[in-house]
Amino acid sequence: MHLTIPLPPEDADFKALEAGLTQYNESFTGLVLNEKISSFVKTEDGLVVGGILAQINWDWMHVQGLWIDDSIRADGWGSKLMAKLEQYALTKGIAHIRLETTSFQALDFYLKLGYSVFGELPDMPAGHTSYFLQKAISV
Repeated sequence: MHLTIPLPPEDADFKALEAGLTQYNESFTGLVLNEKISSFVKTEDGLVVGGILAQINWDWMHVQGLWIDDSIRADGWGSKLMAKLEQYALTKGIAHIRLETTSFQALDFYLKLGYSVFGELPDMPAGHTSYFLQKAISV
């Protein structure tokens, strides 16, 4: 046995770790739905000018990122992406969504959509605060 130094993982090593974690977790929770999803705002030419990335895990959806290009930011695309994501979550039987934003990003936007803060991490990144939000959704 030996302990490796911290480095970016080899794909096979990362997959072994992921499989071990999944097996252990599922021994307590049962089979876990794990699905990565995304939705995009594209121009007629196919240029991506916005989008959302999320993952379903343990009956929750985790929004990993939402971006809207400055040129269309005031046109309601962020709200449309969030609504589409929430609708999709419901089709999968998911009734809870969580996400993280920072003080220079979109806290007010998420609060207006009904998300509530359940935690804060000051000085993450330096000079800013990270906020953790959640929302229960229903039909």
